[in-house]
Amino acid sequence: MTNGRPDGRLPAERHRGPVVFRRGQVEPDAATTDQRLLDSGGPTDWLHADPWRVLRIQSEFVEGFGLLAELGPAVSVFGSARTDAEHPEYQQARQLGAALAQAGYAVITGGGPGAMEAANRGASEAGGTSVGLGIELPFEQRLNDWVDIGLTFRYFFARKTMFVKYAQAFVILPGGFGTLDELFEALTLVQTRKVTRFPVILFGERYWAGLLDWIRDTVLPEAKIGAADLELIRVTDDVEEAVSIIAAADARRSAQELTENAAHAEARSAGAGDAQ
Repeated sequence: MTNGRPDGRLPAERHRGPVVFRRGQVEPDAATTDQRLLDSGGPTDWLHADPWRVLRIQSEFVEGFGLLAELGPAVSVFGSARTDAEHPEYQQARQLGAALAQAGYAVITGGGPGAMEAANRGASEAGGTSVGLGIELPFEQRLNDWVDIGLTFRYFFARKTMFVKYAQAFVILPGGFGTLDELFEALTLVQTRKVTRFPVILFGERYWAGLLDWIRDTVLPEAKIGAADLELIRVTDDVEEAVSIIAAADARRSAQELTENAAHAEARSAGAGDAQ
């Protein structure tokens, strides 16, 4: 058996946990993992290395799941951070937050100003649960004062998971790139059945008309989506209609779960009878 070297000597080798480095990858005086851990005066570059980022990402999921697991029925509301408090859209978002809270839903937003603040404010003023999931940005942005439960994320994808996992529906208020990102993320997850189907409601018929026209007149005719995909989107200008769409979908989902649970119970009972 040969080791692959003409002189018969083993190649240089160093271990770092389960990882093996050989030949030119070996650093002659590399510190051990324990040494780096215990050396308080050493370099801090490791704090920004990818393996350490994995732990930070993991911690964000753990914190998010722990915070929201017992939240109960909730609706994620998205909209522009630039909506002025005097704008009619702010007042509509505030009314929406209140109506959702009165219907028994917690309101989850990105925790920022503008439309997000308005939805949080409406929910809080109505005695509901107002949740803000913020994001670390290059410019200063704090959670708005109407957030009752808040968490700030480093990573967009961890934050997005929380918006989807704990929501019975999405309501999309007028907004910019961030709002559009959340809209199409939700539609893609529902379309590909990565999540149980839930309502995706565009609030503001005039604002969303151009986008919907483009989807119907360009995207659909060129077969980039199917006709059934258009049914994933609901559009309204009415707060009560938005809440009723969500409640109706929730009732259908609950009825379906009861039917499925009964069928499973019957199947288990029949299997037990056969075993006897």
